[in-house]
Amino acid sequence: MIKLRIFITAFLALVVSMVATAQDNTADIGLMRSNGKIFVVMAVVVTILIGLFAYLFTIDKKITRLEKEGPNQ
Repeated sequence: MIKLRIFITAFLALVVSMVATAQDNTADIGLMRSNGKIFVVMAVVVTILIGLFAYLFTIDKKITRLEKEGPNQ
């Protein structure tokens, strides 16, 4: 149990240090914004989110229909 706790603590420390060093590089965001690529990235993200919400909506409609039919079918 103690070894697991030490491993988790070391892993979290490693992740936090990597995130902290990743925050320093903001030049890439400015480069993407100046080239117009940020709009492509945002379009892809929005498209994926719309697809996920549409999928969830259709699944919800199917489940509601199955619940209304009942277990007699």
